[in-house]
Amino acid sequence: MAIVSKGFHGKRRGNDGRIPPGQHLTTDFPVLSAGPTPRVSTDRWEFTIVTEMGEKHRWNWQQMRALPNDKPMVDIHCVTTWSKLDTRWRGVSLDTLLDGIDTAATHVMAHGYDGYTTNLPMSEIRGGRAWLAFEFGGKPLGPEHGGPARLLVPHLYFWKSAKWVNKLTLMMRDEPGFWERNGYHDYGDPWQEQRYQGD
Repeated sequence: MAIVSKGFHGKRRGNDGRIPPGQHLTTDFPVLSAGPTPRVSTDRWEFTIVTEMGEKHRWNWQQMRALPNDKPMVDIHCVTTWSKLDTRWRGVSLDTLLDGIDTAATHVMAHGYDGYTTNLPMSEIRGGRAWLAFEFGGKPLGPEHGGPARLLVPHLYFWKSAKWVNKLTLMMRDEPGFWERNGYHDYGDPWQEQRYQGD
């Protein structure tokens, strides 16, 4: 028997159980940001992975686009209670970017060009579960949605999919990012309704 959160009754029809508790279906793609939208040209875009030993691995736009890429079709879920189904992306798997990097890190901090940060366990960005995404719906990812490239970690609440991403810092222990320091859950599983600390 399905459990339906109070206030959302009737909005789940047709989703085949794909909407987590407390969420409602949208066909829009709402724009939510912690601050102003940075405008980053692909000419100066750079992505860096910094290991726990301080080693830096860098890609410019051309190098990143030359890597093998995937076309994931995934459902996404925002902590503000909207869910969007069957979203289509193109991006480079983080498995590809991490391949050959010597690390024993347990966690990662994602950084954006706007100063935004969010923390993730390493296990959640490996195994075909996370991408550096640069297209949405067959078009280049617009700045309002994190373009030219954003993190895509669709199995967690969408604040974990950092917009305008430019760096991953690999860490030997967990540290909170921007929203996590402000009361959001460290992990953020939508199916467990892990919105806030203590959930």
